[in-house]
Order: sequence, then C-alpha cells, then structure tokens
Amino acid sequence: MIGGIIFFAFARTWNKTELEFLIHINQELVHQSVFGESPTFAIWLEESGKGATHTVFATRRVATGDWEGKRDVPVALPVWSMVNQAEQLIKSGKVQDVQDELAISGATPLPGYFRTRVRVKPGSKWTCWIEVNLAGDYNNTYPEYNPVTHQQDEYGTGQPALLYKAEVEVLEAGMAVPAISGMSVFDKENRVVVVPLQGITTATEVFDEISIAVVRPKPRIIQKPFLEIL
Repeated sequence: MIGGIIFFAFARTWNKTELEFLIHINQELVHQSVFGESPTFAIWLEESGKGATHTVFATRRVATGDWEGKRDVPVALPVWSMVNQAEQLIKSGKVQDVQDELAISGATPLPGYFRTRVRVKPGSKWTCWIEVNLAGDYNNTYPEYNPVTHQQDEYGTGQPALLYKAEVEVLEAGMAVPAISGMSVFDKENRVVVVPLQGITTATEVFDEISIAVVRPKPRIIQKPFLEIL
C-alpha cells in the first residue's frame, strides 16, 4: 500500500515543470511609505503567439476589491486590472464573484521573500508579467498634494505602478530576471498605457530582487492546491 502511494506521488510529478517566481520586498521602503503596507502586485503569464493570459497571483486588495470603502482602484495596477477583467469574461461570460477571485489571490506578503509557483507544459513559451505599486511612496514628482494643480492623490497611489516583463522558454532548467518595461498609467482619454519612467525614484527598488526559475517539482504524497496551466 505504501509503495502504491509513493508511486502515485511520483506519477503526479512525472514530466511536470514549474515556473517559480521569487521576489524580495524591500522592508525599508515599505516602512518609509505613508501607509506602511506591503506593495500591491500581480503576476500573470501570457502565451507566446496566442495572447491568452493566466493570472498566477494577485494580492488580496486588488483581487477582491477590498480598498477600505472603495470598490475599485484601477490606478493601483492599471494593466492587470484590464487583464483580469478580460480573463473573467472569457472564463464565465461574466465577472466572477469574490469567492472565485480568491482562487488566485493570497494574503499580501510581508516584506522579505515571497515565492509562488505555477505548473506549465515542458517546452512551452511564455511572457511573464509582474505589476507592482507601493501606495504612499510619494516624491517630488508624485506628491500627496500638488500645490500647483491643487490636486490631492485621491487613492494614495504615490509613484505609478511599474510593469516588469521577461520572456521564458520552459526547458529542463533555466532562470530569467524580469526587466522594467515602463510605468502603467491612464492617459488623457482614460486609456491604460505603458510609458517610459518619468519622475520615478524609489519605486524601482520596491522589489530589490526578482527571478523566474524553471524547476521540476518534487514528489509529494500530500498535494496542496496548485495552479496548473495545461
């Protein structure tokens, strides 16, 4: 019986491959921000040549819309908010409820190391995206209150969300380091655009370490709930 269980554990991981995202959240910058909360971020994959997206992880507030009195704050993660809306419509024909959204969310990680994995097909190719925003990380370009325009930062966004990107081919082993594609903002016509960094200072250091590794899962007799993209 024990031998059968062990064989089953190996069978479940045979010819399986995972992408492991490892992120280090800068504790000092979190503490220096006005709210002192860990950053809001989301991780998703885009199939090369197909355009289909698969959300791997999103922090609790952005995934559930829990913004302490505000239902939606798209300026927190503009690109992922748009991606998520499209995913929900494709999956169900309508926006899923909060219970469904929790399947891809988790407690917002504390400063320090954060790690998550997603199972993918060996040999597949993906564009990996990570979008992050640390609320209340104001600077001279993005102040809490602008005395010239007399505008208040309504949502406490601080510096705009940054978008990271990496191209990954799922081979036997390998590692990629995402690079900043730009900052995601809304233009004058209220469209989401990704533009070169302007007036950004500490936001580039909120994640002071990011890597994506191709790994082979170890056999486990007890399997935890796991996101798998077939």
